[in-house]
Amino acid sequence: MNQLATTTAPDPATSISVKMTVLLAFACGLIVANLYYAQPLAGPIGATLGLSSGATGLVVTLTQIGYGAGLLFIVPLGDLVETRRLVLTLIGLVTIALLGAAGSTHPFPFLTSMLCVGLCSVAVQVLVPYAAHLAPEAIRGRVVGSVMSGLMLGIMLARPVASFIAQVSSWHTVFFLSAGAMVLLAAMLRVTLPARRPASTLSYGMLLVSMARLARGTSVLQRRALYHACLFAAFSLFWTTVPLLLAGPEFRLSQGGIALFALAGVAGAVAAPIAGRAADKGLTRPATAVAMLAVAGSFLITHIGSYGSPVSLGLLVVAGIVLDFGVTTNLVLGQRAIFVLGAEYRSRLNGLYMATFFVGGALGSALGGLAFAGGGWRAASWLGAALPIAALAYFATEKR
Repeated sequence: MNQLATTTAPDPATSISVKMTVLLAFACGLIVANLYYAQPLAGPIGATLGLSSGATGLVVTLTQIGYGAGLLFIVPLGDLVETRRLVLTLIGLVTIALLGAAGSTHPFPFLTSMLCVGLCSVAVQVLVPYAAHLAPEAIRGRVVGSVMSGLMLGIMLARPVASFIAQVSSWHTVFFLSAGAMVLLAAMLRVTLPARRPASTLSYGMLLVSMARLARGTSVLQRRALYHACLFAAFSLFWTTVPLLLAGPEFRLSQGGIALFALAGVAGAVAAPIAGRAADKGLTRPATAVAMLAVAGSFLITHIGSYGSPVSLGLLVVAGIVLDFGVTTNLVLGQRAIFVLGAEYRSRLNGLYMATFFVGGALGSALGGLAFAGGGWRAASWLGAALPIAALAYFATEKR
């Protein structure tokens, strides 16, 4: 850490307006939504393009692979390249990729486009540390939390919005509209974002080598990344398996009903600014414990009542809200903790943090699907509860 610090100079603390914070939150939500539009549309997309049932999963998988690669190989450029230019370049590339997806009539160009959508949507993870750079230390957690609330809203709204648009038009329209939104967003950011030129003199190769040193030598990063990997795995498990439960014989909800259910999770986004304020006041440790307990409890309350009853459905809604509240809280607490380690490597730390728990999310989805196939929601929910409990047990070993 100290060796790396000598190669760069930290940014001076500057103020950030409410207007700029709202703009960054809006931008993050709009960009990250590109990762999730295809999830509820995988079936119709596969049918249109002639994909087999097994290959249809590539619609989502390739997007995730692209995003994971971008976290490791593009996000660190935020410590090297002028931020506004990097963000606008990525938005321009994701616009081209969205247009490619929207106009595709064959599998290969569509899947290639979705890989590029994931790769370039990491612009959001360039903007989050950028917001931290603009914010003074005293309110950095609050600013990061506000920006992350926009990101979480984008994640939670993308799926129901895509479902509703496809219901009245087609899945092609979803991607065309998103490309148009990216063009408008780029124009707004081009005019309003202040330039930020990192002081780093590292080459790109040395930048990547330094990430390995950061991963090995930064205990705060290691812990916060593993904590959130467990919680994000539980999050992905829940939102992968609950739609299967709701569409099954117990509830028999339509796709429209499932989309409305997904909107309930949006309420959890209010946790982001609350978590940021708690971190600014030095309450990271108790807030982390509360977040982990909330995620575990969200799975446990779904066992009350018989599946298919109004009470059970209501508790599933509550569980979705509490789950998202806990996961969002822990995410913001983790980012606040790593962002104070040094402005000169903030983007690299963020890329490593995100990439680690992104792997956890992918594993959560896969294991949740297997658990649901083998033992239904009861098996999947017990696994979901075990993940945050494991994080809590590891958290208990952290020195004060």
